[in-house]
Amino acid sequence: MDIEDLRTFVAVADAGGVSAAARRLGISKSIVSRRLFRIEAELGVQLLARTTRGAALTEAGNTFRDHAARASAEIDTAREAILPTGELRGRLRVAMPLSFGPTHFSPVIAEMAQRHPQLHIHTSYSDRFVDLIAEGFDCAIRVGYLQDSNLIAKRVGPIFGKLVASPAYIRTHGSPETVDQLIDHQALMQGTESWQFMDGDRIITVQPQGRFKADNAMALAAAAAAGLGIAWLPDCVTHDYVASGALVPVMTRYPPPSAGAYVVRPPGQHTARKVRVLTDMLIAYFARHPQLWGIDG
Repeated sequence: MDIEDLRTFVAVADAGGVSAAARRLGISKSIVSRRLFRIEAELGVQLLARTTRGAALTEAGNTFRDHAARASAEIDTAREAILPTGELRGRLRVAMPLSFGPTHFSPVIAEMAQRHPQLHIHTSYSDRFVDLIAEGFDCAIRVGYLQDSNLIAKRVGPIFGKLVASPAYIRTHGSPETVDQLIDHQALMQGTESWQFMDGDRIITVQPQGRFKADNAMALAAAAAAGLGIAWLPDCVTHDYVASGALVPVMTRYPPPSAGAYVVRPPGQHTARKVRVLTDMLIAYFARHPQLWGIDG
């Protein structure tokens, strides 16, 4: 039984349809359909029931999916064990933040592609919360404060940030000096997140309120520069704004604790070597370029 047929079946099962699996695998729908036909013909059972919304697993398909996924993982592990040191093959699917993934993380992805010409890398840039398991990603790079989950995370570097506002906003609404005063100001947020601040060794958590929200840090920086409110943003996003005077730090007596950049992957005992290599390259990149992340101020 062909290993690519197994992988394709697992992708269709997890994605819920041929079209979604084809996009995930980076191949045509006709290739996906041929592989499914071959594996069902070889097994002599129907694994998927085609529907108007995609494909649903039959009882046999549901049983076979777990075995196929384990077999694919074991083959990947075996291949890694016998490949020459440093050589990577196959496909790596990575989810990255749109806010500064293209500017800050993409050089590492490009370097990885240059070092490993047999590796196919598919990168997705989005600030939405990506479900790694359901969408078939090998790993993701996430920035900030990680939420509790069953994902396995490896910190690759620190991310420093601060509260900022425009001079025009401060002239009109004043500048908060304490955490209690911050509640009375318009906060620019990505969603319903909490903000944390250091009071000596103590962490204070605040639930900010505001009418403007965006799922992109660059959009929040632009909104802050336009005078819409106060934003907590990474230094690598606000550096140019602060340097030009378009934004100024506020409430500096209570700095936020340092956040981090992480490589997160689905749970499992074995970490694919391609994910380990990417993680090590990111750690080295952070060490070589601390100024990109605000580490020097």
